[in-house]
Amino acid sequence: MAAAFINEIIHVYRFTIFSPVQALRSRIKAPQNSFSIMISNVRMSNTRYDKYLKVVRETDPDILLINEPGHKWAQEIAVLDNTYPYSVKCPLDNTYGMIFYSKFKIIKKEIRFLIEEGIPSFYSLIELPSGKRFDFFTVHPQPPHLNKNTDTREAELLLVAKEAKESPYASIVAGDLNDVAWSYTTNLFKKISGLLDPRIGRGFYNTYNALVPFFRYSLDHIFYDPAFRIIRLRRLPKFGSDHFPILIRLNYEPLEADEHEVPVADADEEAEAQEMIDNVLEE
Repeated sequence: MAAAFINEIIHVYRFTIFSPVQALRSRIKAPQNSFSIMISNVRMSNTRYDKYLKVVRETDPDILLINEPGHKWAQEIAVLDNTYPYSVKCPLDNTYGMIFYSKFKIIKKEIRFLIEEGIPSFYSLIELPSGKRFDFFTVHPQPPHLNKNTDTREAELLLVAKEAKESPYASIVAGDLNDVAWSYTTNLFKKISGLLDPRIGRGFYNTYNALVPFFRYSLDHIFYDPAFRIIRLRRLPKFGSDHFPILIRLNYEPLEADEHEVPVADADEEAEAQEMIDNVLEE
């Protein structure tokens, strides 16, 4: 028990400003392959569409991921089609809808239901104006429930982790993971995928619960390949949802990728991840 508690404290400590950063900052003064991503769980029952659109207009992200939009949300924010020529849309009235907008060309897009019906995830291949391409995976697995274990959530995340690792393109995974950044599953995801966590060494950037000031933690995440360098990371103002939006600006710098210390899974962790996936797929 004591050992587990100490281990948890160590994992949490890594998300303080006293710990070394994992994701290195770009040193380029005029980055040519930079772009911004905004992610937000809008909360399907939230009707402050105007406040959300105000945050989007003021932030003006290049890529916009929306978790939990129902059909009403899709209708009320359709004006974004005028700003974002590319999109992937799967609004659902079960709190697992997803919409993705991009100013950049989407070369390939897929709406997948990897583990459970009614819970989509997206895969997109995005092309920057320079012609450079990267994978963008978006997820929103089920949260833990009193009468339901977390097996399906873990399996979905680990499936995406393997896809990101095996892709010939640099990958970004973003969304509401319904899990904190320092959990065992999230750490295993990062080791299997080899993706970086920009929060490490910078702060918690808690996104939930926006409605309860003294009870907040990080559920909304952006993980990315070492080929990217961070320029900026910040939490955005609340807009009526129980989640804060979060914004990150990255620059594609593949020649500098080796300077990062990349999380790596050992043989036991690889086997454990595969077993967790197989157990769910075989049910």
